Amino acid sequence: MNGVHDMGGMQGMGPIRYEKNEPVFHERWEGRIYALNRAMRAWRLWNLDTDRHALEVMPPAEYLRMRYYERWVARLEQQVVKFGLVTSAEVESGKPADGARKSPALTAAMSDRFVSRGIPSAQDPKVAPRFKVGQRVRARLINPAGHTRLPRYARGKTGVIGRDHGVYLFPDTNAHFLGEKRQHVYSVRFAARELWGPAAPERDSVHLDMWDDYLERA
Repeated sequence: MNGVHDMGGMQGMGPIRYEKNEPVFHERWEGRIYALNRAMRAWRLWNLDTDRHALEVMPPAEYLRMRYYERWVARLEQQVVKFGLVTSAEVESGKPADGARKSPALTAAMSDRFVSRGIPSAQDPKVAPRFKVGQRVRARLINPAGHTRLPRYARGKTGVIGRDHGVYLFPDTNAHFLGEKRQHVYSVRFAARELWGPAAPERDSVHLDMWDDYLERA
């Protein structure tokens, strides 16, 4: 979808500050919320793409106000209510309601559900590629209402396929439980001037990973 999360190529957002020796987590609660988000996916009520879309639909003012892991907190609160694990009242109080549904405890034996990503092999001869390395392609000019990994700044732009990564599930359908729709993913090279115009450096380029359904013949 088109939202404030899709900031690629936008200007006026302030400097990108580099932090030398940046820690994985700046505060202990960030590591805890990361673990909680991964663990909750073990119930398989939602998936990674559902999680990503939940961030995309956040109100823009809230999205920009929050730090990275604060968004993860807000997302998890929304997901556990949406998928019926708890009620809004329980989230507000931090306590289970009388007679509340009890989910089975997450055990070490179940850990493979969230430690292992469980991605099937990218080598799938049953799924034929629509494009080939060296072919000129154009990113489709679309404005979907649902989840997509096709950035706005590349839509309608022409590039060249540099590599075929193999076959992966399609996030646009997977996010909405409409099937995995596995297809080829390519590394597509876009000249900087194709994306940003003549003011961009002539020798610069951007490589984007793009699914079959994002591309058309140029």
